[in-house]
Amino acid sequence: MTNPLADKIKALIRTNGPISVTDYFSLCLADPQHGYYRVREPFGRAGDFTTAPEISQLFGEMIGIFLVHAWQEHGSPAQVVIAEIGPGRGTMMSDMLRVIGRLAPDLYAAADVHLVETSERLRKVQAETLASHDGKIQWHASFDSLPSGFLLLAANELFDAIPIRQFVRTAQGFRERMVGLDADDELTFAAGVAGIDSSLLPTPAQSVAEGTILEVAPARDAVMAALCERLRADAGTAILIDYGHLATGYGDTLQAVRNHRYDPPLANPGRADLTSHVDFEQLALRAKTEGLQVNGLARQGDFLIGLGLLDRAAALGRDKDLATQERIRDDVERLAGAGAGKMGELFKVLAVSSPEVALAPFRKKAR
Repeated sequence: MTNPLADKIKALIRTNGPISVTDYFSLCLADPQHGYYRVREPFGRAGDFTTAPEISQLFGEMIGIFLVHAWQEHGSPAQVVIAEIGPGRGTMMSDMLRVIGRLAPDLYAAADVHLVETSERLRKVQAETLASHDGKIQWHASFDSLPSGFLLLAANELFDAIPIRQFVRTAQGFRERMVGLDADDELTFAAGVAGIDSSLLPTPAQSVAEGTILEVAPARDAVMAALCERLRADAGTAILIDYGHLATGYGDTLQAVRNHRYDPPLANPGRADLTSHVDFEQLALRAKTEGLQVNGLARQGDFLIGLGLLDRAAALGRDKDLATQERIRDDVERLAGAGAGKMGELFKVLAVSSPEVALAPFRKKAR
């Protein structure tokens, strides 16, 4: 079976030499003809992965509850921009808006809803999902074009899809990891010539074995800086949810997912979702550097349970048949539990605000 994107990447390498992991990552996801997000329907059982909002309405409802709480703690401003970056099928926004409308009708009435989405195909799906909020939703190709004003922002699984750079420890120190061709004309990883500033290493290069990988994410850092600049200018709170680690460290987390299974990252360019784990320590550090309050950084399970997930699940299951109650319990376990196939520990939640506010379920001051 031919793979047109693999052929295109190989031709590029033959002409210009090996390409960086960043460039490979970008081509896999966003190549205009063959990029994964341009041509695939990634979400749900028929796709390649299932996001938390697609597992249960409880997820988006909890995020909605958090945003209502943040709005109240900020003093219930009269004009509000509610925004989501990378809204998938619109499921999370639909669940959020339903809860916001119920708990805080004033906020729902005052808010303009903005979705940052580059895919025309997904915009159509989102418009269908959010049809009951007709006239309230606006779309944007980039975060920069959001209107000014107090901002409540949510982003679920945004940062993992922003390309990273990788460096590999060689006998000569850390060198940028590249994608080249092996003797059989297949894609393979290789060490390039570019080095890395030693100040970016978690520990000295001499202390780690050859072959060790370090990931850095300047593009993610730039997106975080832009979010922070916006919050600093107009006030608000952002909640960012993704899988990743709480502390910077070494390790290769570049991964591909296809048909709900892990796939070698170089095996099916454009046909598998390519991601890597998010370094939340770096995102929080960027927020602090930009003068924002880091309300807290938590595991998804702790965050959801701290917000009242179990009570909401019990209410949802009340007077329902046993099979429905069992399904709700399974969903809760998948969203908040620990271990293989569950999101509670692997996924992290970062909340940042300007000006400073105390937000549950985080501790009073997290700075």
